[in-house]
Amino acid sequence: MSKRGLGMRLSVGALMLCCAAVLAGCATSDVLPRGEPAYALIGDPEKGPLPVTDYRISPSDTISITVFQEPDLSLKEAVVEASGNISMPLIGSVQAAGLTTAQLASDLEQRLGARYLEMPQVSVIVNVAVSQQVTVEGNVIQPGSYPLGGRMTLLRALALAHGPTRVAALDEVVVFRMVGGKRMGGLFDVNAIRKGQASDPQIEGNDMVVVGFNAVKGAYRDFLQTAPFLNVFRNF
Repeated sequence: MSKRGLGMRLSVGALMLCCAAVLAGCATSDVLPRGEPAYALIGDPEKGPLPVTDYRISPSDTISITVFQEPDLSLKEAVVEASGNISMPLIGSVQAAGLTTAQLASDLEQRLGARYLEMPQVSVIVNVAVSQQVTVEGNVIQPGSYPLGGRMTLLRALALAHGPTRVAALDEVVVFRMVGGKRMGGLFDVNAIRKGQASDPQIEGNDMVVVGFNAVKGAYRDFLQTAPFLNVFRNF
């Protein structure tokens, strides 16, 4: 390749990277809160969970029921039937859908205490809430909606989507949430979270996580993919 052809090839690549850098700077969302304001909105696990409305059990949810000191009466994983019922040892079919975990636990205590146990203690936990999902979009390997299972954080949500792509802007990951009837958002730095320099924010049902695009990485990737075609500009 002649010096002129090589120079043109490098100039095109340099131009693409410069343009991408400008676009990346323009695309940075300064209107969304970062740092402490973002954690105040979404929730910092180190400062305790945000107050939320008690979740009501739905059909197809998976719950665990623990009867204190009665392992034979406990259920590690019980799937709520389409009818909204679950089947409990001794008691039989019990309505679960539409109740909070506290309400279901109280109902089971009354039923067990009426005939079988003296002052039973029951706890109920929702393991998988099918009706409560997190949507992960943007530059992740497998975008989509995923059911919440237990305590969910931003890193766990990204793991459900099989992680970010190579061109993801990990310092610009947005968590959107409906607050008071309005969609709000907070901007988080996943690199800092992975290094332990920032807390891993809590994710709630119906949150949306959007991973940004690193324009410089994207342009460089595109440049490498199209580089063989730039040979048409070389001198013969």
